[in-house]
Amino acid sequence: MAFRTGLISEVLRMALDTLRNNMLRSALTILGVVIGVTSIVGMTSLVRGFGDQLQELIRQMGADSVYVSKMSISSFASGKSFMDILKRPNITEADAKAIKDMVPSAGIVSAQLGGGPGAELQRLNYGATATKRMAVIGAQATWAEINYIKLESGRFVNDFEVQRRRDVIVLGNAPATVLFPSADPVGKKIRLAGKEFTVIGVLGKRPSAMGGNPDEFAVIPISTYDKMFQAPRMAGFLMRFVMIGVTPREGATRDQLVKDIEELMRVRHRLRLDQENDFDMLTSDSVMGIVNQLTQAVFLALIVISSIALMVGGIGVMAIMTISVTERTREIGVRKALGARRREILMQFLVEAVFLTSVGGVLGILLGSLIGLSVNYFAGFPVSLPLWSFGLGIGFSATVGIFFGMWPAVKAAKLDPIEALRYE
Repeated sequence: MAFRTGLISEVLRMALDTLRNNMLRSALTILGVVIGVTSIVGMTSLVRGFGDQLQELIRQMGADSVYVSKMSISSFASGKSFMDILKRPNITEADAKAIKDMVPSAGIVSAQLGGGPGAELQRLNYGATATKRMAVIGAQATWAEINYIKLESGRFVNDFEVQRRRDVIVLGNAPATVLFPSADPVGKKIRLAGKEFTVIGVLGKRPSAMGGNPDEFAVIPISTYDKMFQAPRMAGFLMRFVMIGVTPREGATRDQLVKDIEELMRVRHRLRLDQENDFDMLTSDSVMGIVNQLTQAVFLALIVISSIALMVGGIGVMAIMTISVTERTREIGVRKALGARRREILMQFLVEAVFLTSVGGVLGILLGSLIGLSVNYFAGFPVSLPLWSFGLGIGFSATVGIFFGMWPAVKAAKLDPIEALRYE
């Protein structure tokens, strides 16, 4: 065992000497490996960061909440064309009332107007301070309960304000911070689209998922929104985007709620048995499943693309190691004449190849992590650097060294010692 440990130690020292004595050649040799591992670690950090934060945001939907809308991520994930989706009938507040009155398993029901395709973007003003353009949402009084968003201060809109179309507003955390950096916003008057609104509440922070700020929005009564803003048209179709959120009543399950809502909506839209739904129904589980599919597809594509760079790097390693074997033919002959066995020569050159590619793997990990952290710092995009991505980078790079270094190592091990000593 002592001899084997000493042999490995000597081989590693020789590999380090080879790297140090041929810095430029070694750098060019491992360049492809560095690029491949950088791609794996850098993109994995962004994809995982995006997925983790989006899952956290989805969890705020609530485990039992069901959402009904004209279009959603599920429509596009299933491959439906955008024009076919636009032709669907709009979801309305009347649908929300019907669900509340006619679905026995429905508990809390709330409708939201705006915030989807063609969202109304407006600046909020307080004195000389103005926010950037951000989404304005019209909501019913139960909206905050359905979306499990906590209030940081004040209160949410109530039924009286919705019925009377009151000019009251609940600020997301971002506009509240911009307009009132050191004061309590509740009770203050701000301007929105030329009208004066009274701030009645401020919502708590939500987790970021896409690099943007999910708190850049404001909520007004749905009736006030309907009075102020006209629904936009897209490709000739009226885009009055209403989303209905429903929670099951006590004692009812989410699956039963989904079934009951689907039956009612199909009746209201007069769909035949052979026609598919012309509306979308989402739960936190279904959205999570779609997100996982998307991130897995992106990750798989990333692995395939990175493998090309690793293969190029591997070919470079094989070429350089073959040249190294030729240059060191006499050295191999001397080592064999002194008693070195084939497997020891094989190990020597194989360890050198793995050492080279592993150095490239470590550099790739450092560069990939730096890219991920830089994107997070400058763009605010969420990142995640799981330890398994580092292991994956090292594993890939070492595998490239073993696979592409094997042929030159076998060639070196098979050299005839007499012929090798004669080599000039």
